[in-house]
Amino acid sequence: NNATKHHSAGPVSARNVRRLLSFQRYLHSSRFIRGIPASNPLGYLLDDDYTGQAKLMLEKVGNWNFDMFLFDRLTNGNSLVNLTFHLFNSYGLIELFQLDMVKLRRFLVMIQEDYRSQNPYHNAVHAADVTQAMYCYLQEPKLAETMTSCDLLLGLLAAATHDLDHPGVNQPFLIKTNHYLAALYKNSSVLENHHWKSAVGLLRESALLSHLPTEDRSERLGSLILATDISRQNNYLSEFRAHLDKRDLCLTNGGHRHFILQIALKCADICNPCRPWKLSKLWSEKVTEEFFHQGDIERKHHLEVTPLCDRQSNSVANIQIGFMTYVVEPLFVEWSRFSDTRLSQTMMGHLSLNKQGWKEGRDKQEASTSRASEEQRTSAAKDSNSKELPQGSKRS
Repeated sequence: NNATKHHSAGPVSARNVRRLLSFQRYLHSSRFIRGIPASNPLGYLLDDDYTGQAKLMLEKVGNWNFDMFLFDRLTNGNSLVNLTFHLFNSYGLIELFQLDMVKLRRFLVMIQEDYRSQNPYHNAVHAADVTQAMYCYLQEPKLAETMTSCDLLLGLLAAATHDLDHPGVNQPFLIKTNHYLAALYKNSSVLENHHWKSAVGLLRESALLSHLPTEDRSERLGSLILATDISRQNNYLSEFRAHLDKRDLCLTNGGHRHFILQIALKCADICNPCRPWKLSKLWSEKVTEEFFHQGDIERKHHLEVTPLCDRQSNSVANIQIGFMTYVVEPLFVEWSRFSDTRLSQTMMGHLSLNKQGWKEGRDKQEASTSRASEEQRTSAAKDSNSKELPQGSKRS
């Protein structure tokens, strides 16, 4: 009977097996297996099971130059689980909300497993990076003084799940290929709706919050994740600007706090250009690789190639300069007005330097390309002259 049950589950059962193995990997790598007394069976979860360097890195988790690529390597590809668990623990959310630590670990493993590791950019490392940025913003004075424990819980959950099960292609691609998700969500915030519903599904499956009153938790989580839809950027930006112009933001008001959480998550989601050059450049290359991969698929299937995704007419530098100028800068200028701190100054400084870095790289590339084509023209002219000379001498 069990066999038929597993057989009928099909791919879902394969996914569950993968999760189970993944969860067991944590248990086996933990100190519990290496000899914590049985009298304290949960001690291994409280004692961070990362070794040496990874643990040292977590002590500086609030640093803006935190290297998520390095942390992911040090945790053997488990950056999202380890970082999010650490933040829940350091904020005291586990005790406060009486979260079962085994359920929490299992939930975080399920999240990490449902990000597609084959995506160059939209994967669990990006989710971990956004969660770390969100933590940096939550630590800013205006937020640290006003955000409630519920706000912190939802803010971190939204950051960790904001791109859950991202297919590595954008909404227009899903619409023009008649993908079932586009039909399901009526061509509106298709990916963000999918990330939200996937997150709610995992919360339900893990029963992590089942002992807490539901209230409007799912809707609030959804409205945070939906705010990351880049096509709605101008709506949020205009509203943010209007609040700042009127100076009417009052963070004792729950609605205003939620709005600032939305803006913070939007900033965290697109903050790569505000990181130090070494990290920023790596993220830029990864996101462009994902864009170009979509363009390749479109070309192969004779679909119209999305301009941003066309490797034949675009470069990493051009894409990044455009993204920084029209999307990132306008948002971070307003965030700096709202939160005029050392972190904001640091981010704006990196943004300016990184934009300059891409421009210089592009100029060098264009100069060398034009030199090469000039040399080609000169050598072609020489060739044709040397061919013409004998003909001339024959005519004379």
